[in-house]
Amino acid sequence: MKEEKKYKILVLSDLNKSTGKTIKSSISIAKIVNADINFFYVKKPTEVVEKESQLSAMRTFNKEYFSIDKTIKGLITPIAKEYQININYSFTIGNLKNEIENHINENKPDIIVLGKRKTKIVNFMRDNITQFILKKHKGTIVITDDTNPLEPNKELSLGSLNQTKSKNVIIENILSSSKKPLTSFKILDSSSNLKDESFSKDKNTTEYVFEKGDNVVKNISTYLSKSSINLLLVNRNHSNMTKSNIKEVINNLNCSLILTT
Repeated sequence: MKEEKKYKILVLSDLNKSTGKTIKSSISIAKIVNADINFFYVKKPTEVVEKESQLSAMRTFNKEYFSIDKTIKGLITPIAKEYQININYSFTIGNLKNEIENHINENKPDIIVLGKRKTKIVNFMRDNITQFILKKHKGTIVITDDTNPLEPNKELSLGSLNQTKSKNVIIENILSSSKKPLTSFKILDSSSNLKDESFSKDKNTTEYVFEKGDNVVKNISTYLSKSSINLLLVNRNHSNMTKSNIKEVINNLNCSLILTT
């Protein structure tokens, strides 16, 4: 009997107050696709020490490492115990982009998870980490929403945006995990062929079609709310998904997102 593949989920966090919800959303995905979870945190050196002697700086760093370890362990342990899942974690002090890139290269995650609260990606995203990860990681990216988080062991209410039929096993597993109808949103321009945009013929689908325009994302947000969708699959390689459009989608859609390829 062929052993089922074990996927890897990497959770990137800045240890903000919504981190617990991000972890729970990650668990929800992990239980569906059969994945291990690794939690990773990077702190800037300038947030630890400023101008101190080398010896004093080393003492400060050692103290900070102990404090970070205690904080992460205190956050992860009760959640992992509640949902009976193992969550590995690691952290470092250094340059955000360099450390994240090294971690991705070394661990080769299948899914990267980021947390979002209100209209802002987690604090370390001020360094354009979102676009950095979109560029560096060609696989699946999940952006969780703290106002509408995913609940482990509960059925998902799924939607899709500009999705086409995919051979992505992760996405297929997520789709098959829910018996609820799929809500499909499509943004079309005058040259688009509606028939070519079919995503899932095997699932009962409610379909909404929008004409490309300035308010299209806000209009979709309204329908998302009415449909009680908590996870939207977004094809980030679609012709309508430019960098600015992806940013607009992330900031204005009030549900968790899966950015697919």
